[in-house]
Amino acid sequence: MQEESAKIPDRKHEDSIVRRVAWYSLIVNTMLVAVKLYLSWVSGSLALEADAIHSFIDVLASVALIAGIWLSGLKSSNYPYGLYKIENLVSVIIALLVFLTAWEILTEALSGGDTAVAFSGWVLFAVAALVSVPYLLGTYEVKMGKRYNSPGLIADGKQHRVDVLSTSVVFFALFAQYFGIPVDSIAAVIVALFIAYSGWEILKDSMRTLLDASIDYDTRDVIKSAILSDPMVTGIKTLTARNSGRFIFVEATVNMKRSDFSGAHIASERIESKIRELVPNVERTVIHYEPKERLHLRYAVPINGPEGEICSHFGEAPYFTVLEFNLKDAKLMRKETISNPASMMERQKGIRSAEFLLTCKPDIIYSKQPLTGKSAEYVFESAGILVKITNADTTAELITEIKADLTAGMTESDNDEKTQAE
Repeated sequence: MQEESAKIPDRKHEDSIVRRVAWYSLIVNTMLVAVKLYLSWVSGSLALEADAIHSFIDVLASVALIAGIWLSGLKSSNYPYGLYKIENLVSVIIALLVFLTAWEILTEALSGGDTAVAFSGWVLFAVAALVSVPYLLGTYEVKMGKRYNSPGLIADGKQHRVDVLSTSVVFFALFAQYFGIPVDSIAAVIVALFIAYSGWEILKDSMRTLLDASIDYDTRDVIKSAILSDPMVTGIKTLTARNSGRFIFVEATVNMKRSDFSGAHIASERIESKIRELVPNVERTVIHYEPKERLHLRYAVPINGPEGEICSHFGEAPYFTVLEFNLKDAKLMRKETISNPASMMERQKGIRSAEFLLTCKPDIIYSKQPLTGKSAEYVFESAGILVKITNADTTAELITEIKADLTAGMTESDNDEKTQAE
């Protein structure tokens, strides 16, 4: 509950920033329309008038963006997953407006764009100054959109950067007409094709989200690593994640060591927190857990050196030996000795050693001394790892002890099955 309450103010803060950037876009676009209409009236340029209409389309897109961002934050019982995809619908609208812009430029270029008009030289400087405005605005919107994962801002920003091309076409058309060189129609056709391609990219990304396509591979790999890093997880059965607006929904079915509800529930909450820590804008994470039949057991024991002498002090052990046994025949499958990086620390050797061992995912920890009341015990307990006391002095003796325990367990299991059969 504390995590959810902390997330709400952050979400409101992010929404306010996204809305503020969208308002910046609306104000700048409105000013561009006014300036371009004035310049077209002063110069009598049809190209400038068409560009002003293009900027007016941007105004409509900005209004749609603000409305989409506002609506996407609303929730109701009829829409339990929120209205986040409205932002993607807005992106589709913006993409269609980009197509309309491309068609507008293409039509203008093929229907008398080379008609000479009389205008003063200062108009060229004014139009040249306007070229940088949509580029700066678009770059800022794309940057903020990526930071806060807003598809609407990203789409609007990309469209503004495309506006640089259309305004550049107007400038070169005016420049050519000023010197009597009619080349603006050919350039306009080329730019219209680039604009249409940009619209297709925006439309494609938005439709992927609307159709619940999976998230990108890099983000999925981060989520997968976060799940597998938990000491109780033995594998991932299914993993799906999708974008909805600027938020991500994650659902996974994982295999865990323990089948008891409380331990698995704690582990799932730990996994959810880890995913939110590594991946921004995760709205909901659902972890389904189920036990998996164990074929192997993994043991870990602190040792003094590669020769295998078991260390009496858990946190000060310079090495750990990891042993993996097959449960069907009590056979040792793997033996590995690893250095303990926490043994060189001045403080918290016990808890840091325990946290390091979690990366090896042991099922049982052997120790010469009880860990009762120590920080290492709490780490192992929360991860569902059993701690046992051993009187063995070397790993060779411990291996014999483990084999005897596993063999005895298999004998008891066989006897139970025979009793049930009788």
